[in-house]
Amino acid sequence: MAAPISENWEITAALNDLTDWLIQQGLESTPVEIWLEACCNRLVTVGIPLQRMSVSMQAHHPEIGAVAFRWNRDGENEREDFLRTTEVEEHFLLSPIYHLLSNNTEEIRQRLTVPDPDLNFPIFDNFREHGSTDFFAAKRLFLREDNATPVDPMQPEEGVVISLTTDAPDGFADAHLDGLRQLLPPLCLTLKSAANRVMAEDITAAYLGSDASKRVLSGDITRGSTETIPAVIWDFDLKGFTKLSETLPGTVIIEMLNDYFAVAVEVVEGHGGNVLKFMGDGMLAIFDINQVPDARRVSVEAALKLREAFVCLNERRVADGLTTTDFTLALHAGDVLYGNIGGKTRLDFTVIGPAVNTTARILGMCSAVDHDIVISDKVAAPLLESVPDLVSLGQYRLRGVRERQELFTLD
Repeated sequence: MAAPISENWEITAALNDLTDWLIQQGLESTPVEIWLEACCNRLVTVGIPLQRMSVSMQAHHPEIGAVAFRWNRDGENEREDFLRTTEVEEHFLLSPIYHLLSNNTEEIRQRLTVPDPDLNFPIFDNFREHGSTDFFAAKRLFLREDNATPVDPMQPEEGVVISLTTDAPDGFADAHLDGLRQLLPPLCLTLKSAANRVMAEDITAAYLGSDASKRVLSGDITRGSTETIPAVIWDFDLKGFTKLSETLPGTVIIEMLNDYFAVAVEVVEGHGGNVLKFMGDGMLAIFDINQVPDARRVSVEAALKLREAFVCLNERRVADGLTTTDFTLALHAGDVLYGNIGGKTRLDFTVIGPAVNTTARILGMCSAVDHDIVISDKVAAPLLESVPDLVSLGQYRLRGVRERQELFTLD
């Protein structure tokens, strides 16, 4: 049970200490789940009778639109990710958080023992069932001076929404809320620090790939900074897409690309590969031989999995009355230069080198040999005895490549 709060110098000093501690957590990039629990426990020790606290903020992630961290005094702490969507779910529409975001107010205070018809949200019944007597919520917008400004709940601005309940018989005292308001700026600052780091990780991973993201965020951003690594290079392309793009509306093309790329990315990443970039209807990826055990075999298994996944995807698209296509894929292995390449202020984290060029030439052979998957001997040769699906197509001269290359496919 919380100690009684008093407006004396000891309480003020305790809150000041907690403010300093919160700022330090932000400087140290302590995960929200860890410092939020400690913060709430310290607030209870100070004398603020918290029963539950929830902090929610926008996420900069392709699939996740928002994230909430919840602390409960009984120890049931959790994190919840909310999928990015354009549809408003009813429980959110009828929530105090939706009301707080969409109205010209920066706080909501509701004593749960005395229901207010104007602020009688369904979730309040759940709180009452768990013994809650009082509810307080506040929003803080990072880019505005006026926190009361209404925002679009489905596309909220950068900021934080905090909600709390107590089960103290008399609810929150004014001194409790004053203490909480005193802590809001440092608490929001610490949340913003955590959010900025997560945002950087999510955005760079989405646009650069997981491995390149880690390298860039660790400081590997100097133009020309590269590393030579052995890799299996994966060059993927959709069949007949130029013609399709001339006959189908742009929105249909985008949806189609997203459908097929989603499958290809899932297969590559599911087998330990790194997707480096999308180029029109093509995709470049690598399997780092130093990091992916038995990378050649894994890349071939991924190619077989991609073929299966395309069959399933096309069956679904046919059932939905959608246009379908197929793919071509080239696999080759060799040393590549991996790192920062580009202009002074616009860089790409990618691979270059003769092995990459050869892979592109092999991709161009798919139509000539009439096979969806073509693999060089640099990948296939070590696997011939253990992968019976590998079949030689013979030797071919590739444009720009001095020596003839034996090419393989998968039955």
